[in-house]
Amino acid sequence: MASGNGSNFEALAQVIQAGELNARIQRLVVNNPGCGAQQRAERLGIPVSVLDHRVIKDRRELDAELVRLFHADKVELVVMAGWMRIVTDVLISGFSERLINIHPSLLPSFRGMDAVGQALEAGVKLTGCTVHMVTEELDAGPILAQAAVPVLDGDDHATLAKRIQEQEHLLLPAALAGLKPTWRQG
Repeated sequence: MASGNGSNFEALAQVIQAGELNARIQRLVVNNPGCGAQQRAERLGIPVSVLDHRVIKDRRELDAELVRLFHADKVELVVMAGWMRIVTDVLISGFSERLINIHPSLLPSFRGMDAVGQALEAGVKLTGCTVHMVTEELDAGPILAQAAVPVLDGDDHATLAKRIQEQEHLLLPAALAGLKPTWRQG
C-alpha cells in the first residue's frame, strides 16, 4: 500500500526480483491516482489498484475494500510503505499480526505525520526508521526492526529524509525476511 512516490515499493520489488527475498508482490494499492507508486508498478508489470480516498471517503469502507482485494489475491502479508492514511480496525483485524508499516523515525519517537520535520524541530542528533506491526494505536505496534540515521549539522528536511529513505530501502526487506517464519501460511 502506498500513497506517494513509491521508492520503498520499488526497492522491495527489486530485492524480490534479484532473489534476495523469497516473496511475491501480488498487488500494489494506491489511494492517489497517478502517483509515483502507481507509475512504478505499471512500469514493473505489477498489478495495481486505485482506491481513491476522495471517492471512498469512509475509512472503514475503504479498509473493507482493501481486505476484499487482498483476500481475493490470497495475500499473506500487507506492507504499508508510505500509505498516508490512518487505517481502521477493519483492515487491522483482517490482517491481524500480518499488517506491517515502515515509519521514518525511531519509534516511539515522532509518531504520525512529518516525522522528519518533528525530529528536526526537536533538535535530536539521531533519528532513523522503524518497521513495525500495525495496531489500532498510531505507530505504536510491536517494533520489528530499526535503523539509526544521524542528524548532521546543516541537515534540512530534504537531506535528512533522503538518508532515512536510503535506510528504509535496506531495512524493510531485511525485516520482512526475518519475519517470514511467523507469518507464512501453509
